[in-house]
Amino acid sequence: MTDPDEEGSPTPDTRHPTPDTRHPPVNTEHRTLNTGYSLLRVWYLAARPKTLWAAVAPVMIGTAMAYGDGGFHALAAVAALLGALLIQIGTNFCNDYADFKKGADTEARIGPMRVTQAGLVTPEAMLRATVLVFALATCIGIYLVVRGGWPMFWIAVLSVVAGVAYTAGPYALAYLGLGEVFVLIFFGPVAVGGTYYVQTGQWPWYVTVAGIAPGLLSCAILAVNNLRDVEQDLVANKRTLAVRFGKRFARAEYLACVLGAVPLIPLILWQGFCKSPFLLLSILCLAAGLQPIRTVWERVEGAALNPVLGQTARLLLLYALLFTVGWIAGTL
Repeated sequence: MTDPDEEGSPTPDTRHPTPDTRHPPVNTEHRTLNTGYSLLRVWYLAARPKTLWAAVAPVMIGTAMAYGDGGFHALAAVAALLGALLIQIGTNFCNDYADFKKGADTEARIGPMRVTQAGLVTPEAMLRATVLVFALATCIGIYLVVRGGWPMFWIAVLSVVAGVAYTAGPYALAYLGLGEVFVLIFFGPVAVGGTYYVQTGQWPWYVTVAGIAPGLLSCAILAVNNLRDVEQDLVANKRTLAVRFGKRFARAEYLACVLGAVPLIPLILWQGFCKSPFLLLSILCLAAGLQPIRTVWERVEGAALNPVLGQTARLLLLYALLFTVGWIAGTL
């Protein structure tokens, strides 16, 4: 996923876009602006820390549900969280590398800074970092597989493969317009259900239902990102849904993703899987999505959409927090 909210990071000068995106030059202005960055700061930016809530949120929800059902396992929960974070960081690194190599990240970029395009990290160093982070995720995955068996093996393998295939390779998911499918599945039911399963050894259907909401909210982040970048993606032949179907579709997609999370909580309560009325707070927090929805439908475009990305990411975190509190409150 892309970085939802780094308003403090400098963005490239868009007054002189490169005329040939097949061989994008290094953004020398970024190099000048950021020569004072420490090595730690550079890799911190490369990890895109504000995107990591998309990895944390479903693990929080899955762990809360496992706790409420009497199956909480602390070590497995921590391992699931670390594994999710490492896969997210690895995906971000791979995205930084692949989008630069494919010409999607150029001087004309209007989103938050990408360290490879900015000349702060060489493509070779970013590729090595990508391999290292995914290797660490694999090490964490070994414990999860030992505990959870073959289901966790396939979840781990497919998560890593999807993280690489998101922007790398000749059939990259994001370039084919399949980014939302990846995000919905792996940041939704798979992350929530896998977290629950590795702790309890079970995967009931209501856990899958609960996982749809964080997946949809993560898709909303991606929809705004793609809406913002539609012109640049079109030049780079990155056929996102916004490029394929237009800006109006991307705005409708954002609305559907935010509002689509609303009926899931009543369904879970109606079926009696949670007795806590506090779970309804998760729905009320979605009211915080009204302002970004309004901004998106006011036809705001370009860099002006960056704050909406941050607002949507915070909405996802708030939803996960309130769901966690509400579910656990039902067990007290």
